[in-house]
Amino acid sequence: MNVLDLDAYVGRSRAVRLDDLPWDEVAWHPVDTDTVRTLRYMQDIESHTIVYERELAKTRAIDEPEVSTFLACWLYEETFHGHALRRFLDAAGHPTPDRGRGKTSVVERLESAAMAMIAGVWPDFVAVHMTWGAINEITALTAYQRLAERAGHPVLAELLARIGRDEARHFAFYFKQAERRLGRPGAARVTRFLVDRFWAPVGAGVRPFDDMRFIARHLFGDAEGLAAARRIDATIRKLPGFADVALVEAWVARHVEPVASCTGRIAA
Repeated sequence: MNVLDLDAYVGRSRAVRLDDLPWDEVAWHPVDTDTVRTLRYMQDIESHTIVYERELAKTRAIDEPEVSTFLACWLYEETFHGHALRRFLDAAGHPTPDRGRGKTSVVERLESAAMAMIAGVWPDFVAVHMTWGAINEITALTAYQRLAERAGHPVLAELLARIGRDEARHFAFYFKQAERRLGRPGAARVTRFLVDRFWAPVGAGVRPFDDMRFIARHLFGDAEGLAAARRIDATIRKLPGFADVALVEAWVARHVEPVASCTGRIAA
């Protein structure tokens, strides 16, 4: 992404629009318990972005002007995604207050220390962050699309579509940055090593593992979900050094029981 592209991105950056949504109609349509659980997970992760940004500030990523400018917009937009999801849950009769962000788990502290160490000794650390971001953003975008399809709630579908447009722009930035940086000697090899050994879906270290497994099963455990997971993996395989990477589909296969179809057969 060149400077002109970044200027255009910054010019489009704003909080997701909420004032024109028919909030009084939210209660007209049922919201099932699986959707509520999924939305609470997503709301918590979006609201956790500020903690992730705080950790990135300790690394060399913040020293690159185009990256730091993007991250400022990214934090702003992601934070308002969390507010938007909470507002929907409130309107649907399922209040979800923000939880505190002052404390960090042992896993988060270990990840922070490892990230700072790698960033300090490896000049191409930002390639890892951009690749990780690309994976997580396209996974989040796909998850929002899957939830809209499964929930069948018209107001929620419109809200998730608006959030999804932000996630698509985030993904485009991360992917283009990763594509360029992975072309450097050794960058793809080290990044691939780290992704293969340490990548997990968004929420690892933030939410309980059972919640992660539930979300994966709800959104990616049936035939349509597995097809979506394969599309995510196919997209990331376009990055240098990632032609045979196994990500979302492989994680679902390891940790999620397949969902039976309406005919009683197991979806595949």
